[in-house]
Amino acid sequence: MSELPLIDPFARAISYLRVSVTDRCDFRCAYCMTEHMTFLPKAELLTLEELDRLCSNFIALGVDKLRITGGEPLVRKGIMTFFEAMARHLHSGALRELTLTTNGSQLRKYAAELAACGVKRINVSLDSLDAEKFAKITRWGRLDQVLDGIEAAKQAGLKVKINTVALKGFNEDELFSLTEWCGRENHDLTFIEVMPMGDMGEAQRVDQYWPLKDLRRQLSTRYTLQDLPDRTGGPARYVRLAETDQRIGFITPLTHNFCESCNRVRLTCTGELYMCLGQEDMADLRAPLRASADDAQLRQAIRRAISHKPKGHDFDYTRQGVKGQMTRHMSHTGG
Repeated sequence: MSELPLIDPFARAISYLRVSVTDRCDFRCAYCMTEHMTFLPKAELLTLEELDRLCSNFIALGVDKLRITGGEPLVRKGIMTFFEAMARHLHSGALRELTLTTNGSQLRKYAAELAACGVKRINVSLDSLDAEKFAKITRWGRLDQVLDGIEAAKQAGLKVKINTVALKGFNEDELFSLTEWCGRENHDLTFIEVMPMGDMGEAQRVDQYWPLKDLRRQLSTRYTLQDLPDRTGGPARYVRLAETDQRIGFITPLTHNFCESCNRVRLTCTGELYMCLGQEDMADLRAPLRASADDAQLRQAIRRAISHKPKGHDFDYTRQGVKGQMTRHMSHTGG
């Protein structure tokens, strides 16, 4: 008898799991974490074998898309053994897609191995093509290393999508140069509104906030934007630029609530399952995972968690400040 699929209280089938395999990163992006982050003790992290078991149970319950995130997932020691393990679900047909979001710093090292595991496309976070600005926003990053990693991904046959966080006063002046570069390199491009995740110290997100409706309006001064019906299982809404035939995505958690079609949940590197990026409610899956070698208790815990998935998030910016701010950092939940 096959397992019943995971259905939340609003009749949404949960088929997409985002898994943070580490909270660590080799960058310190200014909108994501403080420069001197305190990371989780390594002993608190799930082992790669435990992550395999958890993901395999979600796949048995109907999840067919798995995105590996972090922190920076490729800095986790031995991470390729996890990708190799997940590849068996691609081979069986139970998993439709295995992918990851990365800052690109380790792609020269791992791109070919990722492709060999069945990864077909990746998301690379890239907020500036100006080396000096890139170093400023990432604090520890080098643009040439990331661009070289993207080239390695292309050489390995991976389709690259660029994710750019829209930051007022930082990359507004690169809107067209980023778009044109992605066009030349045959990369899809998605713009993301900055989200209120974690205590950022000196960084003021209200000052960083560049509404994508304004970005889109600016884009339309040079291009004809054609709305697309594409739904990829993620929160982006897409347009095609008529002049270049490029696809551009917009992720707008603040100016447009995308929750009605949400089919995803997020698993942290410590085994916490967040049913919504913009809510603090979570379920501890590490305890049932470690309580028994039998999966019945774990699957019961997963189903119980999904039964509490909320209808939507509470992210909001106002003139006074940020509403719905999450205390946890994005690097912990998974980007």
